[in-house]
Amino acid sequence: MGEEARDGAVTDQYGRLHHDFDVERGLGNDRFSGIEEPLLVSSMSRGGTRTNFTSQTAIVGANLCPIESLDYEIFENDLFDQDWRSRKKSDIFHYVTLKWTLALLIGLATGLVGFFNNISVENIAGFKLLLTNNLMSKHRYYEAFAAYAGCNMVLAVMAAALCAYIAPAAAGSGIPEVKAYLNGVDAHTILAPGTLFVKIFGSIFGVAAGFVVGKEGPMVHTGACIANLLGQGGSQKYGLTWKWLRYFKNDRDRRDLITCGAAAGVAAAFRAPVGGVLFALEEAASWWRSALLWRTFFTTAVVAVVLRTFINFCKDGNCGLFGQGGLIMFEVDSTPANFTTPDFLAVIFLGIIGGVLGSLYNFLVDKVLRTYTRINEKGPRYKILLVMAISLLTSCCSFGLPLILQCLPCPAQSKEECPTGGRSGNYKIFQCPPNHYSEMASLFMATKDDAIRNLFTSDSEKEFLLSTLLIFFVAIYLLGIITYGIAIPSGLFIPVILAGASYGRLVRTILGPLSNLDGGLFALLGAASFLGGTMRMTVSLCIILLELTNNLLMLPSVMLVLLISKTVADIFNRGVYDQIVRLKGLPYMEAHAEPYMRNLVASDVVSGPLITFSGVEKVGTIFHALRATTHNGFPVIDEPPFSNAPELCGLVLRSHLLVLLKGKRFTEQRVVTGSEEVTRRFKARDFAKPGLGKGIKLEDLDLQEEDMEMYVDLHPITNRSPYTVLETTSLAKAAVLFRELGLRHLCVVPKTSERPPIAGILTRHDFMPEHILGLYPRLGSHR
Repeated sequence: MGEEARDGAVTDQYGRLHHDFDVERGLGNDRFSGIEEPLLVSSMSRGGTRTNFTSQTAIVGANLCPIESLDYEIFENDLFDQDWRSRKKSDIFHYVTLKWTLALLIGLATGLVGFFNNISVENIAGFKLLLTNNLMSKHRYYEAFAAYAGCNMVLAVMAAALCAYIAPAAAGSGIPEVKAYLNGVDAHTILAPGTLFVKIFGSIFGVAAGFVVGKEGPMVHTGACIANLLGQGGSQKYGLTWKWLRYFKNDRDRRDLITCGAAAGVAAAFRAPVGGVLFALEEAASWWRSALLWRTFFTTAVVAVVLRTFINFCKDGNCGLFGQGGLIMFEVDSTPANFTTPDFLAVIFLGIIGGVLGSLYNFLVDKVLRTYTRINEKGPRYKILLVMAISLLTSCCSFGLPLILQCLPCPAQSKEECPTGGRSGNYKIFQCPPNHYSEMASLFMATKDDAIRNLFTSDSEKEFLLSTLLIFFVAIYLLGIITYGIAIPSGLFIPVILAGASYGRLVRTILGPLSNLDGGLFALLGAASFLGGTMRMTVSLCIILLELTNNLLMLPSVMLVLLISKTVADIFNRGVYDQIVRLKGLPYMEAHAEPYMRNLVASDVVSGPLITFSGVEKVGTIFHALRATTHNGFPVIDEPPFSNAPELCGLVLRSHLLVLLKGKRFTEQRVVTGSEEVTRRFKARDFAKPGLGKGIKLEDLDLQEEDMEMYVDLHPITNRSPYTVLETTSLAKAAVLFRELGLRHLCVVPKTSERPPIAGILTRHDFMPEHILGLYPRLGSHR
């Protein structure tokens, strides 16, 4: 299928040329005006010949970019078979060893980046907070606000400028893009080296700027970018290449490495190696096997060792203001928790309300993202102005809200210094007189990790007032919503945990003596309920929270609250990452088929006529077909005299045809040259997938007029065993087969031999609701 748009035009997979998506929709300069659910929609034409007009572009960094599908199928042709037969035991040993070596390198690199990210945020934010607190202690309030807001503004502009001008794809958390990639969608530049650079430094500047965002989502994207850089042998664009990685020049092996990278990102962000593996399994990956489980676990174990090593090094004060901070590990309560009936009722209540508020959070995030997209697509300057506006609002809330609340006297028997002398702690003096502290300042005028630690503090050490918790919850809830979607790397984990923890302690304060559970445990359960209500994960979130808190005694209650919140939230809408995938227009294939697909068969959605090649085809025919279409797969048909009757020989890829034509191994007569002639001229690695944008293009071919009249044998590069389904196969069954096998093309063959040997090709866009419901609108009522 022609998933990629070139030269301002798009063709469907059967050769019918039509205008690019923007032109077809008549969007012009205001591309997003009037677009409703989803943000990227499709147009359908019900002319005499059925065509597929589903969107072949997606939103990447607020820009519309062409997308392609990935091909996770092993392409078995003569060159592939010859390559595997020629490999010695040493080559196979090298291949297996290289897999584990890359897993080790991914873990080391992600762990180092995670530590660098944390130490940078803690030191930059710590300097800013110390400067503000020193000015406040001297009663220079206006100067303190100017310093605080000014530091935040400078950091915010730096993060926004990186995203706006260097790598727009680095904006946001990156988890939806990684999830779509592992599903088989290759969106433009989402894993490029430039994106990796901006993701690292943009995340540092954005989190240190005081935005209500986290660095955990960006760490998942960072780990995936590191894995992609290693998996494709470096970057030719930046002069970083390693030829010894030629074994991984295919989508299948890169997918496994990027899965390891995503798991490593979670492990580096939360210091949760098992949670990272389960996150990749439950949320990120669309395809899994036992061997990948072992490699992913090894990668996250390496990350955990790297982080533990550097944490021990920093305990002696060798890392500036880092100290114990940065890598969030919360000791909730080490004492046994005895649950009574009122306690379990409180947990159920937390789960229900958390599910409702989580689904509302997703709804509002969706609306805000649609608004911001219309602003961001106007250009980089508008992106930066939006970031500056949100930064000023966040600074005003963080600095102003502690001023309006009363100061509290220091507790007589506090285990912690009061007021707090350093940049962290539960007893910030801020504007208060001696021996008093500002409760709100301990939450707002601190890093997000420190704020979570303060909320997870046991009641025996600190109990927050109802007014403080209520104001902080509302402020964080709303700031988290309006901050996500601006042009900076931003994660949702920390804002959701902050809102959930404050909500949990708020419920504990309201319940009072009705429950025996500690306020820190309520904060943990509140965070779990919000996470389940927004992200709709269960197993991975449960393990991540338990690894964060180091308290297995909380397992039953955390499991219960996650199950309840997810169940309640599913009634209203989908998970936040699923919503963002759909909003961006990424053609994501779900694990299950839609119910209306059971009312259709494969032949109901394929289009025609097909563009096919003969087993021995004229060079000019191939060249003109490649120039007129953007198809990435073409059926090859054997006809007499090469076969007794027309039969499907297999499928040939566009990239392989370009390599073959560039090699100019043509014949004057229409004869089968055999695989030996091709294997002498080419090697299997010549047809391997190149890095981003480095493959042979049609413009690279130097074909003369006499070349156009010659013939080329396509049999050696044709996949002789493509996956096929009968035209009467249920569309639901075909969709499950397509996703589970990670296909890019699925051939549809007729049921009777009297007809042509192939009836059509199913690609990813043929399974999209926009295409199917455009053909059969009446099925919309069965969704």
